[in-house]
Amino acid sequence: MFTRKQKHVLIKFFSMFSVVRGYNILIIVIAQYLASIYILAPEKPLRKVLFDVNLLMLVLASAAAVAGGYIINSFYDSEKDLINRPTRTLLDRLVSQNTKLSFYFVLNFSAIIMASYVSFKAVLFFSLYIFAIWFYSHKLKKRPVIGNMTSAILRITPFFAVFIYYKNFETVVFVHATFLFLIIAIRELTKDLENLKGDLALNYRTIPIVYGESMSKKIITFFTVLTLIPIYLLVHKFEIGYMYFYFYACIILLVVFLLFLWKSSTKLHYLTLHNILKVIIVAGVFSILLININLVLKRIL
Repeated sequence: MFTRKQKHVLIKFFSMFSVVRGYNILIIVIAQYLASIYILAPEKPLRKVLFDVNLLMLVLASAAAVAGGYIINSFYDSEKDLINRPTRTLLDRLVSQNTKLSFYFVLNFSAIIMASYVSFKAVLFFSLYIFAIWFYSHKLKKRPVIGNMTSAILRITPFFAVFIYYKNFETVVFVHATFLFLIIAIRELTKDLENLKGDLALNYRTIPIVYGESMSKKIITFFTVLTLIPIYLLVHKFEIGYMYFYFYACIILLVVFLLFLWKSSTKLHYLTLHNILKVIIVAGVFSILLININLVLKRIL
Protein backbone atom coordinates (compact mmCIF):
# COMPACT_ATOMS: atom_id res chain seq x y z
CA MET A 1 0.00 0.00 0.00
CA PHE A 2 1.10 3.57 -0.73
CA THR A 3 1.69 6.01 2.11
CA ARG A 4 0.01 9.41 2.08
CA LYS A 5 3.25 11.05 0.94
CA GLN A 6 3.75 8.53 -1.85
CA LYS A 7 0.17 9.05 -3.05
CA HIS A 8 0.73 12.81 -3.05
CA VAL A 9 3.90 12.45 -5.13
CA LEU A 10 2.15 10.05 -7.52
CA ILE A 11 -0.77 12.43 -8.00
CA LYS A 12 1.64 15.32 -8.66
CA PHE A 13 3.48 13.17 -11.21
CA PHE A 14 0.28 12.35 -13.11
CA SER A 15 -0.73 15.99 -12.95
CA MET A 16 2.55 17.12 -14.52
CA PHE A 17 2.36 14.26 -17.02
CA SER A 18 -1.06 15.59 -18.03
CA VAL A 19 0.22 19.18 -18.31
CA VAL A 20 3.12 18.24 -20.63
CA ARG A 21 0.88 15.79 -22.54
CA GLY A 22 3.31 12.93 -21.97
CA TYR A 23 1.46 10.62 -24.35
CA ASN A 24 1.89 13.16 -27.18
CA ILE A 25 5.60 13.49 -26.39
CA LEU A 26 5.99 9.71 -26.65
CA ILE A 27 4.29 9.69 -30.06
CA ILE A 28 6.59 12.50 -31.26
CA VAL A 29 9.69 10.57 -30.15
CA ILE A 30 8.51 7.39 -31.90
CA ALA A 31 7.58 9.37 -35.03
CA GLN A 32 10.99 11.05 -35.22
CA TYR A 33 12.81 7.73 -34.99
CA LEU A 34 10.55 5.97 -37.49
CA ALA A 35 10.80 8.91 -39.90
CA SER A 36 14.60 8.84 -39.56
CA ILE A 37 14.79 5.10 -40.26
CA TYR A 38 12.30 4.81 -43.12
CA ILE A 39 12.03 8.27 -44.73
CA LEU A 40 14.98 10.54 -43.91
CA ALA A 41 17.88 8.07 -43.82
CA PRO A 42 16.63 4.81 -45.41
CA GLU A 43 20.08 4.01 -46.78
CA LYS A 44 21.69 3.94 -43.34
CA PRO A 45 21.92 0.67 -41.36
CA LEU A 46 19.28 0.45 -38.66
CA ARG A 47 21.88 0.18 -35.91
CA LYS A 48 23.60 3.41 -36.98
CA VAL A 49 20.34 5.32 -36.76
CA LEU A 50 19.16 3.82 -33.48
CA PHE A 51 22.52 4.33 -31.74
CA ASP A 52 23.29 7.73 -33.22
CA VAL A 53 23.91 9.93 -30.16
CA ASN A 54 23.40 13.14 -32.15
CA LEU A 55 19.95 11.95 -33.25
CA LEU A 56 19.13 10.99 -29.66
CA MET A 57 20.07 14.48 -28.46
CA LEU A 58 17.91 16.10 -31.16
CA VAL A 59 14.95 13.89 -30.29
CA LEU A 60 15.33 14.57 -26.55
CA ALA A 61 15.73 18.30 -27.20
CA SER A 62 12.55 18.22 -29.29
CA ALA A 63 10.70 16.37 -26.52
CA ALA A 64 11.86 18.86 -23.88
CA ALA A 65 10.98 21.90 -26.03
CA VAL A 66 7.54 20.53 -26.91
CA ALA A 67 6.85 19.62 -23.27
CA GLY A 68 7.82 23.17 -22.31
CA GLY A 69 5.47 24.42 -24.99
CA TYR A 70 2.57 22.52 -23.49
CA ILE A 71 3.34 24.07 -20.09
CA ILE A 72 3.42 27.67 -21.33
CA ASN A 73 0.31 27.04 -23.41
CA SER A 74 -1.45 25.65 -20.33
CA PHE A 75 -0.30 28.70 -18.34
CA TYR A 76 -1.90 31.17 -20.76
CA ASP A 77 -5.02 29.04 -21.37
CA SER A 78 -5.75 28.04 -17.78
CA GLU A 79 -9.05 29.95 -17.55
CA LYS A 80 -10.26 28.84 -20.97
CA ASP A 81 -9.37 25.21 -20.29
CA LEU A 82 -11.31 25.32 -17.03
CA ILE A 83 -14.43 25.99 -19.12
CA ASN A 84 -13.67 23.65 -22.03
CA ARG A 85 -11.97 20.77 -20.17
CA PRO A 86 -12.87 21.12 -16.47
CA THR A 87 -11.89 17.58 -15.40
CA ARG A 88 -8.45 17.58 -17.01
CA THR A 89 -7.81 21.15 -15.90
CA LEU A 90 -8.54 20.28 -12.27
CA LEU A 91 -5.94 17.50 -12.56
CA ASP A 92 -3.47 19.93 -14.15
CA ARG A 93 -4.02 22.42 -11.33
CA LEU A 94 -2.75 20.00 -8.71
CA VAL A 95 0.67 21.38 -9.63
CA SER A 96 1.10 25.09 -8.83
CA GLN A 97 1.72 27.68 -11.55
CA ASN A 98 5.12 28.51 -10.01
CA THR A 99 6.16 24.86 -10.18
CA LYS A 100 4.99 24.64 -13.79
CA LEU A 101 6.93 27.75 -14.78
CA SER A 102 10.05 26.48 -13.01
CA PHE A 103 9.74 23.19 -14.86
CA TYR A 104 9.15 25.14 -18.10
CA PHE A 105 12.51 26.91 -17.76
CA VAL A 106 14.27 23.67 -16.77
CA LEU A 107 12.90 21.90 -19.85
CA ASN A 108 13.90 24.71 -22.21
CA PHE A 109 17.38 24.95 -20.68
CA SER A 110 17.73 21.17 -21.03
CA ALA A 111 16.68 21.37 -24.68
CA ILE A 112 19.39 23.94 -25.40
CA ILE A 113 22.03 21.91 -23.53
CA MET A 114 21.17 18.76 -25.48
CA ALA A 115 21.13 20.68 -28.76
CA SER A 116 24.59 22.09 -27.97
CA TYR A 117 25.94 18.53 -28.03
CA VAL A 118 25.05 18.38 -31.75
CA SER A 119 26.03 21.82 -33.09
CA PHE A 120 25.63 25.56 -32.71
CA LYS A 121 23.05 25.46 -35.53
CA ALA A 122 20.97 23.07 -33.45
CA VAL A 123 21.17 25.47 -30.50
CA LEU A 124 20.01 28.33 -32.74
CA PHE A 125 17.20 26.17 -34.16
CA PHE A 126 15.80 25.21 -30.76
CA SER A 127 16.28 28.71 -29.33
CA LEU A 128 14.12 30.10 -32.13
CA TYR A 129 11.65 27.25 -31.75
CA ILE A 130 11.23 27.86 -28.01
CA PHE A 131 10.77 31.59 -28.60
CA ALA A 132 8.23 30.90 -31.37
CA ILE A 133 6.18 28.67 -29.06
CA TRP A 134 6.12 31.37 -26.37
CA PHE A 135 5.24 34.09 -28.92
CA TYR A 136 2.41 31.95 -30.30
CA SER A 137 1.00 31.25 -26.82
CA HIS A 138 1.35 34.89 -25.72
CA LYS A 139 0.37 36.81 -28.86
CA LEU A 140 -0.77 34.76 -31.85
CA LYS A 141 -3.10 32.14 -30.39
CA LYS A 142 -6.09 34.46 -30.11
CA ARG A 143 -5.84 35.61 -33.73
CA PRO A 144 -8.00 33.83 -36.33
CA VAL A 145 -6.26 31.92 -39.17
CA ILE A 146 -2.72 33.02 -38.28
CA GLY A 147 -3.03 31.37 -34.87
CA ASN A 148 -4.22 28.08 -36.40
CA MET A 149 -1.53 28.02 -39.09
CA THR A 150 1.22 28.94 -36.64
CA SER A 151 0.14 26.15 -34.31
CA ALA A 152 0.20 23.61 -37.16
CA ILE A 153 3.68 24.75 -38.23
CA LEU A 154 5.01 24.57 -34.68
CA ARG A 155 3.69 21.02 -34.30
CA ILE A 156 5.64 19.73 -37.31
CA THR A 157 8.78 21.82 -36.61
CA PRO A 158 10.51 19.14 -34.45
CA PHE A 159 10.65 16.91 -37.52
CA PHE A 160 12.61 19.58 -39.36
CA ALA A 161 15.38 19.29 -36.76
CA VAL A 162 15.90 15.67 -37.83
CA PHE A 163 15.30 16.56 -41.49
CA ILE A 164 18.05 19.20 -41.41
CA TYR A 165 20.38 16.83 -39.53
CA TYR A 166 20.17 14.21 -42.28
CA LYS A 167 20.16 16.84 -45.06
CA ASN A 168 17.54 14.85 -46.94
CA PHE A 169 15.96 17.20 -49.48
CA GLU A 170 14.05 14.55 -51.41
CA THR A 171 10.65 15.68 -52.70
CA VAL A 172 8.91 12.78 -50.93
CA VAL A 173 9.94 14.24 -47.56
CA PHE A 174 8.21 17.53 -48.34
CA VAL A 175 5.09 15.73 -49.58
CA HIS A 176 4.89 13.72 -46.33
CA ALA A 177 5.37 16.98 -44.38
CA THR A 178 2.63 18.68 -46.39
CA PHE A 179 0.16 15.89 -45.64
CA LEU A 180 0.99 16.01 -41.92
CA PHE A 181 0.70 19.82 -41.88
CA LEU A 182 -2.75 19.71 -43.50
CA ILE A 183 -4.08 17.07 -41.09
CA ILE A 184 -2.76 19.04 -38.09
CA ALA A 185 -4.22 22.28 -39.50
CA ILE A 186 -7.62 20.57 -39.84
CA ARG A 187 -7.26 19.36 -36.24
CA GLU A 188 -6.50 22.89 -35.01
CA LEU A 189 -9.50 24.29 -36.86
CA THR A 190 -11.72 21.55 -35.44
CA LYS A 191 -10.47 22.28 -31.92
CA ASP A 192 -11.72 25.85 -32.33
CA LEU A 193 -15.22 24.50 -32.91
CA GLU A 194 -14.85 22.14 -29.97
CA ASN A 195 -13.64 24.95 -27.67
CA LEU A 196 -16.16 27.55 -28.81
CA LYS A 197 -17.70 28.07 -25.37
CA GLY A 198 -14.43 28.87 -23.59
CA ASP A 199 -13.06 30.93 -26.47
CA LEU A 200 -16.23 33.04 -26.56
CA ALA A 201 -16.22 33.59 -22.79
CA LEU A 202 -12.59 34.78 -22.79
CA ASN A 203 -12.73 36.81 -26.01
CA TYR A 204 -10.49 34.59 -28.14
CA ARG A 205 -10.83 35.74 -31.76
CA THR A 206 -10.98 32.31 -33.39
CA ILE A 207 -12.45 31.59 -36.83
CA PRO A 208 -15.84 30.27 -35.57
CA ILE A 209 -16.26 33.36 -33.37
CA VAL A 210 -15.14 35.96 -35.92
CA TYR A 211 -16.53 34.41 -39.12
CA GLY A 212 -19.09 31.90 -37.85
CA GLU A 213 -19.30 28.12 -37.60
CA SER A 214 -20.41 27.72 -41.21
CA MET A 215 -17.35 29.53 -42.55
CA SER A 216 -15.13 27.51 -40.23
CA LYS A 217 -16.61 24.30 -41.65
CA LYS A 218 -16.03 25.53 -45.20
CA ILE A 219 -12.36 26.22 -44.43
CA ILE A 220 -11.99 22.78 -42.82
CA THR A 221 -13.62 21.21 -45.89
CA PHE A 222 -11.19 23.08 -48.17
CA PHE A 223 -8.15 21.84 -46.20
CA THR A 224 -9.57 18.31 -46.13
CA VAL A 225 -9.94 18.29 -49.92
CA LEU A 226 -6.38 19.63 -50.21
CA THR A 227 -5.07 16.54 -48.40
CA LEU A 228 -6.02 14.51 -51.48
CA ILE A 229 -3.13 16.13 -53.38
CA PRO A 230 -0.27 14.81 -51.18
CA ILE A 231 -2.15 11.50 -50.79
CA TYR A 232 -2.32 11.11 -54.59
CA LEU A 233 1.36 12.02 -55.01
CA LEU A 234 2.53 9.67 -52.26
CA VAL A 235 0.49 6.73 -53.55
CA HIS A 236 1.12 7.16 -57.28
CA LYS A 237 4.42 9.03 -57.64
CA PHE A 238 6.65 7.70 -54.84
CA GLU A 239 7.74 4.35 -53.49
CA ILE A 240 6.03 4.00 -50.09
CA GLY A 241 5.73 0.23 -49.85
CA TYR A 242 2.52 -0.94 -48.19
CA MET A 243 1.88 2.46 -46.65
CA TYR A 244 -0.62 3.08 -49.45
CA PHE A 245 -3.10 1.03 -47.35
CA TYR A 246 -2.89 3.76 -44.72
CA PHE A 247 -3.60 6.53 -47.22
CA TYR A 248 -6.60 4.70 -48.69
CA ALA A 249 -7.92 4.30 -45.14
CA CYS A 250 -7.31 8.03 -44.61
CA ILE A 251 -9.51 8.87 -47.60
CA ILE A 252 -12.35 6.81 -46.10
CA LEU A 253 -11.93 8.40 -42.66
CA LEU A 254 -11.76 11.91 -44.12
CA VAL A 255 -14.96 11.34 -46.11
CA VAL A 256 -16.67 10.17 -42.89
CA PHE A 257 -15.14 13.18 -41.12
CA LEU A 258 -16.60 15.63 -43.66
CA LEU A 259 -20.05 14.03 -43.65
CA PHE A 260 -20.16 14.17 -39.86
CA LEU A 261 -18.67 17.70 -39.78
CA TRP A 262 -21.61 19.24 -41.60
CA LYS A 263 -24.07 17.51 -39.27
CA SER A 264 -22.19 18.50 -36.12
CA SER A 265 -23.40 21.21 -33.77
CA THR A 266 -22.39 20.22 -30.23
CA LYS A 267 -19.14 19.93 -28.30
CA LEU A 268 -19.51 16.13 -28.24
CA HIS A 269 -19.81 16.06 -32.03
CA TYR A 270 -16.66 18.13 -32.48
CA LEU A 271 -14.82 16.04 -29.90
CA THR A 272 -15.65 12.95 -32.00
CA LEU A 273 -14.29 14.69 -35.10
CA HIS A 274 -11.16 15.66 -33.16
CA ASN A 275 -10.67 12.01 -32.15
CA ILE A 276 -10.98 10.86 -35.78
CA LEU A 277 -8.09 13.18 -36.66
CA LYS A 278 -6.09 11.88 -33.69
CA VAL A 279 -6.55 8.34 -35.01
CA ILE A 280 -5.30 9.44 -38.44
CA ILE A 281 -2.21 11.09 -36.94
CA VAL A 282 -1.28 8.26 -34.56
CA ALA A 283 -1.97 5.58 -37.17
CA GLY A 284 0.18 7.55 -39.60
CA VAL A 285 3.13 7.36 -37.22
CA PHE A 286 3.05 3.57 -36.98
CA SER A 287 2.15 3.09 -40.65
CA ILE A 288 5.64 4.37 -41.49
CA LEU A 289 6.71 0.80 -40.70
CA LEU A 290 4.85 -0.29 -43.85
CA ILE A 291 7.24 1.63 -46.10
CA ASN A 292 9.77 -1.17 -45.75
CA ILE A 293 7.99 -4.17 -44.25
CA ASN A 294 10.94 -6.44 -45.14
CA LEU A 295 13.16 -4.52 -42.74
CA VAL A 296 10.57 -4.92 -39.98
CA LEU A 297 10.18 -8.68 -40.59
CA LYS A 298 13.95 -9.12 -40.72
CA ARG A 299 14.26 -7.57 -37.27
CA ILE A 300 11.39 -9.59 -35.80
CA LEU A 301 12.36 -13.00 -37.19
